[in-house]
Amino acid sequence: MANEVLAFFLELAALACLGWWGFATPDGTVARLLLGVGTPAAAIVLWALFAAPRARFSLPLAGVLLVKAVVLGGGALAVLGLGHPLAALTFAVVLVANTGLAEFSRHRPGPAAPDGAEDSDRTKNPDYRTDVRD
Repeated sequence: MANEVLAFFLELAALACLGWWGFATPDGTVARLLLGVGTPAAAIVLWALFAAPRARFSLPLAGVLLVKAVVLGGGALAVLGLGHPLAALTFAVVLVANTGLAEFSRHRPGPAAPDGAEDSDRTKNPDYRTDVRD
């Protein structure tokens, strides 16, 4: 649970870093506004479509991790682009550790089902018993 809360705040931090980078560009007010708002907005749309728990499109694990790498890694690269290499490296290391731990815990195999029982029966109903027949 704590790792999921941390993941959420890291996702928000990545979006904030993308916005910070966009607003810090020296290319003029219009470019700053477009990049400062557009870059995080594009990241939000990408995340919502492919990486969110209730994503519109279901991707295999490798695809989800690629989207996460683009969005979260983009946040770390934005910090690097702003001239803060140590902060960017620290952010990247925490992102990788958090994402790795989250994916490991989500995809770790659960306990085996009793003989003759299907996993889907056991997971749908925690009170499922194989020794009771109707």
